[in-house]
Amino acid sequence: MRAFRSLVLLLGLASILPSTTALAQEKFPNRPIKFVVGFLAGGPNDIVARVFCDWLTPRLGQPCVVENRTGQGGMLAAQSVINSPPDGHTIMFVAPNNAIGASLYKHLPFVHVRDTTPIAGTMNLTNIMVVPPSLPVKTVAEFIALAKSKPGELTYASSGNGTSVHMSAELFKMMTGLDMVHVPYRGSAGIYPDLMTGKVNVLFDNLPGSVEFVKSGKLRALGVTTAKRSNALPDVPSVGETVPGYEASVFYGVAGPKGMPPRVVEILNKAFNDALADPRIQERIAQLGGVPTPMTPAEFGKLVADETEKWAKVVRAANISVD
Repeated sequence: MRAFRSLVLLLGLASILPSTTALAQEKFPNRPIKFVVGFLAGGPNDIVARVFCDWLTPRLGQPCVVENRTGQGGMLAAQSVINSPPDGHTIMFVAPNNAIGASLYKHLPFVHVRDTTPIAGTMNLTNIMVVPPSLPVKTVAEFIALAKSKPGELTYASSGNGTSVHMSAELFKMMTGLDMVHVPYRGSAGIYPDLMTGKVNVLFDNLPGSVEFVKSGKLRALGVTTAKRSNALPDVPSVGETVPGYEASVFYGVAGPKGMPPRVVEILNKAFNDALADPRIQERIAQLGGVPTPMTPAEFGKLVADETEKWAKVVRAANISVD
């Protein structure tokens, strides 16, 4: 009888093992990949996400679909991904807002570096200080002089509290002693009609969102926020040439929920790094004013952790918080 029971137990285990093995080796991806962006369609994050999705779709054999989930400077998008199954089919666009939000928002229900799985870096780029052509300034120095002559009158727009767009302006205010009014939007795309018509006065947006408007003359570029000039707009000086020590670089990358299988992370990391090695993607990134940054998951995770610590110092120095 005991031998019979042992045989039944062994047969039962044998019936389970194939399905467990099959699950472990299940093809990835086996359905569409949702790439969540925390800002409006047409903004710089959205533009870049769609460039990568268009490349990934035929290579991964499943559609890569961008989902725009706005609110709280991208924090609602991050929370939605963190709460998703960690199977790699829902990933998120990561940018400085994710690092900044960790200290800016005092009651977040998650901790980004703890509750996400780093996947890949994609690119580094600059923000750019742009104004409407109607504003009577052509240089950073002239803008500072105008703002000082009208304390509390000029407005600076942002794509939301805690974004690099917001914090680049806050850093500029802090280092120049200017008094300007913050006007937050739910993404950069909604700012441009108001900026072009002078309803708001200045924007420090990610370069991909502004570059075509600058080239067409619809906006005037005063400076880029990186320490050096951008190859995409070599005639535009860096803000730091006028405000010594000013610098605000921007990184883009990808993460997923905590607990993703290493095999899935490896597949996605390779896919993004392969995209960055494609000359056509490199050319498109250059057109957007960016520099490709292929990374391992560990390297990207360290970058986000370092940026989180860096921007926490700015948040404290500027005494900014969002409850």
